[in-house]
Amino acid sequence: MNKKPPNMNRAGAFLFCTFSLLFFIVFVRFLYIQVSGEIEGKNLAVEASGKYLQIYTLKANRGTIFDRNDHALAKDTPSYKMIAILSASVTSNPKKPNHVVDKKRTADVLSRYIHLKKTEIYKLLNKEGKFQVELGAGGNGITTDIKEKIEKEKLPGITFITINKRSYPKGMFASHTIGITQEEVTRSGKTINEGIMGIEKNLNSFLTGKDGQIKYESDFWGYILPDTEKTIIPPDHGDDVYLTIDENIQKILEDTLNSVDSEYHPRKMFGIVSDPTTGEILAMAQRPSFNNDTKEGIRESWSNIIVESSYEPGSTMKSFSLAAAIDSKAFKPNEFYKSGQFVVEGYPSPIKDWNRGKGWGTITYLEGLQRSSNVAFINLLEKIGTEKYLTYLKSFGFGNKTGISLQNEAKGILQYSNPIERATTIFGQGSTVTALQMIQAESAIANGGKMMKPYVVSKIVDSDSNKIIKEFRPEVTRTPITKEAADQTRHYLTSTVTSDIGTGRSFQLYDYQVSGKSGTAQIPNPNGGGYLTASNEYLFSFLGMAPADNPELIVYVGVEEPDLQPTEIGSIPVSKIFNPVMRDSLEYRTHKETDTSNETQR
Repeated sequence: MNKKPPNMNRAGAFLFCTFSLLFFIVFVRFLYIQVSGEIEGKNLAVEASGKYLQIYTLKANRGTIFDRNDHALAKDTPSYKMIAILSASVTSNPKKPNHVVDKKRTADVLSRYIHLKKTEIYKLLNKEGKFQVELGAGGNGITTDIKEKIEKEKLPGITFITINKRSYPKGMFASHTIGITQEEVTRSGKTINEGIMGIEKNLNSFLTGKDGQIKYESDFWGYILPDTEKTIIPPDHGDDVYLTIDENIQKILEDTLNSVDSEYHPRKMFGIVSDPTTGEILAMAQRPSFNNDTKEGIRESWSNIIVESSYEPGSTMKSFSLAAAIDSKAFKPNEFYKSGQFVVEGYPSPIKDWNRGKGWGTITYLEGLQRSSNVAFINLLEKIGTEKYLTYLKSFGFGNKTGISLQNEAKGILQYSNPIERATTIFGQGSTVTALQMIQAESAIANGGKMMKPYVVSKIVDSDSNKIIKEFRPEVTRTPITKEAADQTRHYLTSTVTSDIGTGRSFQLYDYQVSGKSGTAQIPNPNGGGYLTASNEYLFSFLGMAPADNPELIVYVGVEEPDLQPTEIGSIPVSKIFNPVMRDSLEYRTHKETDTSNETQR
């Protein structure tokens, strides 16, 4: 019998003890983990839960902007972002690849559908070490139609992520009023649509929704585990905004502005249509403008000139000077005065009537109004009193913002500190106004002395519950003149259109009687020193209402520096906007009321 060497027994005992100790340590460690559920201070249950807990964002829609007839003017529409998967690791079956295999063919096919050259796409598909790539601007904002066409090409590795795109279905349509959005990345890396102009900006907090999410536990491959509870937090979609804008009247205005723009190429022009009984803005547009959907033209027309710009109004201001004179009993239509020139004490250069100071001899104040005589109104200023006239100006809202729901509203400046400024203000020179102030002030003359605050938002509605969150109603801001004064003012302003000597003859309508006042305002020289002097370098305008006896609409039009023919005067392009807009808008409203009445009777 062979005996084992003693040192072999010792080695075996050592190994036995060592492995026993290691087994004991592992067993104790396993037992500790089993009992405590922790390893290196980390809770394994939490770690596992986090690893296999799937969280998906449920995107909230931005609120829709509607016109007064529930037509969508701005809304979220589904669009797609294209992703190209480059890594072969996602492909388990080579016969059914899940990554881009033929890069040249893929680039060639995609270039037919997206705004990206074949060479640029091929370069993106050859990025080394990338799991996937986005195809830049060309791969963003893809429509459902284009997506479906690309999918029919069966290109391996090309996939799509659904995103919400802000859509403006009307294109260039009330562009500065509606505004636009821009994608912004938050600190958390989340991409949101942020309003940067117009109603989109001013009511951004209402229009912006809050994303929801869905949580559930999954297996290693991401599939939901059976008998697992899902936690769903639904998205809180943005609130809907309803404007006072009428799509049909806005279209009439937009089409008319386009026509005059193509014929006269003015430096600027604008048009506003409002309801004087409520203050609602029914249409508002300007040129230059831009396409909300494509952003074409936005660099040249970022500013909303109707809201943000102030200017010298010219003779349209005489509407309110006349109202003040009638209200204060200073205007006597059959009283005579000497037209032509007026010397303000202390100032050597006389103020002249627009026909180079020739005037029309000694005429009545009514004829002075019809001929738009500056001298007539300076005489009326003396009869009213300069301080009292300033009170009227402030009561009509000049020098203060109207408070419309659009940002950066200007307030104009009343230049009224010395005799010459007081004299020129009464006929619309020196002091500056905004188009919204003019519309607001005109509502007092049209609405029996009650001046209505202009507004463009009618209500804000919770898109989920359809409950009204905020509602805007007609608001009387002041009563600067009496009803009798308003009625008389309309009557006399009608004569500027109907009289053979009236400066507003171009604005006559066959079916409706118009009351209003034309204007030819000088434009300050941008290089300093006085005003521009060329025959077309004026702001030509008309501020009018119809029907004259009971106005339903106010239309205000301004055309700056149009290209005029040698035989044309500045009121011609203005009338080519005012006349069709007023006539067609009134006819549309009449037909609409008739249709509504017929529906009610049925």
